[in-house]
Amino acid sequence: MNPMPTVSRREFFARAGMGMGSLMAGGMLAEAARGATDPFAMRTPHFAGRAKHVIHLFMNGGPSHVDTFDPKPILEKYAGKPLPYSNPGTERPTGGALPSPFKFKKYGQSGIEVSELFPHVARCIDDIAVVRSMHADVPNHEPSLLLMNCGDGRLIRPSVGSWVTYGLGSMNANLPAFVSLCPGYPIQESQNWQAGFLPGVFQATYVNTKQQQVDQLIDNIKNKRVALGDQSEQLDLLASMNTAHAEARPGDTQLEQQMRSFELAYRMQIEATDAFDVAREPQHILDMYGEGLQARQMLVARRLVERGVRFVQVWHGDGQPWDHHDDIAVGHRNLANESDQAIGALLTDLKQRGLLEDTLVLWGGEFGRTPVVELPKEGSNAGKMNGRDHNHHGFTVWMAGGGIRGGQVYGSTDEFGFRAEENPVHVHDLHATMLHCLGFDHERLTYRYAGRDFRLTDVHGTVVKELLG
Repeated sequence: MNPMPTVSRREFFARAGMGMGSLMAGGMLAEAARGATDPFAMRTPHFAGRAKHVIHLFMNGGPSHVDTFDPKPILEKYAGKPLPYSNPGTERPTGGALPSPFKFKKYGQSGIEVSELFPHVARCIDDIAVVRSMHADVPNHEPSLLLMNCGDGRLIRPSVGSWVTYGLGSMNANLPAFVSLCPGYPIQESQNWQAGFLPGVFQATYVNTKQQQVDQLIDNIKNKRVALGDQSEQLDLLASMNTAHAEARPGDTQLEQQMRSFELAYRMQIEATDAFDVAREPQHILDMYGEGLQARQMLVARRLVERGVRFVQVWHGDGQPWDHHDDIAVGHRNLANESDQAIGALLTDLKQRGLLEDTLVLWGGEFGRTPVVELPKEGSNAGKMNGRDHNHHGFTVWMAGGGIRGGQVYGSTDEFGFRAEENPVHVHDLHATMLHCLGFDHERLTYRYAGRDFRLTDVHGTVVKELLG
C-alpha cells in the first residue's frame, strides 16, 4: 500500500475548492499579485510632500523641558514652595517648585530661548520649530514609549517608521528602509520599532551602536568562508527552491519576508559596509561631529539618509538615560554634553549638503518632567530631593527640515511648565503632522487588519498647519 501523501490544510482547501479551473486561476492571480506588490517598491504619497526621510532623535527616559527648551523663570520665585494650584497627578509624589539650575539665553534671528545645555543646537535654532505644548496620556515609560513610537500605548501597533516605509517604499534596494540605532536596548526593546500587523519586512533593522567595527555592528555582514560570487550562486539556488515552495503557499507573508531578508542581507554586504564606516569621512567632518558614541550615531544617521534610507531612529542610550528622578543637574548636563555637538553638527551637515530640505528631524522623549521636585520614596530616588518626576501633562519636542518652518515656538505650557495650555499638541497630532510632511493624509494611510482599516493616528490627530513652511 502506498503511503497517503502529506497535504497541508491550506493546500487541501485550495485543491478542493471549485475544481482545477479555479485552482489555476488562483495560482495565476497570486503570482501576478506577488509580481506587482514588492513591499519596498517606491510609491507615490497622497500629495507632494516636502520630506522624503525622517531622522528621529529619541532622548529615551524623558528630558526635562524646563531645563532645555521651555524656560520658566517664575520657578525661582516659588523655589521650594507649593505651586498656586494642586500638582497634577504623576507617577510619584511631588513637592514644591524646583528652579532650573541652567541658564537660558536667546539665539538666532528668531530670538528663541535655549538652555546652556544645548549651545550647538541653539546655533541652528532658526531652522528649528520648538513645540512647547506637547502632551501624552500617562506618566509611565512603557505606554508612553509605545504611544510616541506606535500611536498606541497598550495594543500591538506598527511603529511610525514601519508606516512610513509601508507608505513610501524604499529608495535603496541594498539597505534596509528603516534602521534603529541604539547602544543596547531601550525599555520595551524591539516593540518600539515593531511592524505590528503590517508585513514583517517593515520592521526596523536594529543596530547596536555600542560596537564600532562594521562586522560587529551588523552580524554576519561579511562571509569569511565564501566569496561574493559563490554566495550569489548559492542565493540563486536558494531563491529558486524558495520560489517553488512559495508557489504552493500563496499569501504566506512570513515566507516572503524570509526570502527578502536573505536577498537584502546579500546586497547589504557591500553597501552597509560603506554606510556604517564613518572612518571614510574627511577629518573636518569628524571634527565637526566630535568624539564618542553620539557623534558616531549622528554621522551614521546622515550617511544612511544620504544613501536613501527612509527612516532612521537614533536612541540616546541603553534603558532610559534621561530619566533623572534625582541629581538632574548632573545627569542632564552629562547627557547634553554627550549629544549637543553631534546634534548641532547633524543639522548643519544636512543643511550644507541640501539634505535638510527633504529630511524631517524630530528631537524629544516619550514625555517631559515636572517643574516641581520629586519627593523621596524608598527604592525610587535614593532619598534625594534634586530631581523631577515624569510629566505627560506638558513637555517639549522640536522639529526641523522636511517642510517645517523653523525659527518659531508653537504652543506653551502654563507659567510653571506643568500643563500644555496654549495650542496643545497631542502625540497623535504630532504623528499627523509628520505624515503630512511626507505627503500623506493621515486619515487615508491605512492598512486592513482584523476587519477594519487601521491607521497610525487611530481615530484621532489633527495636522498642526502652523508648523509647516
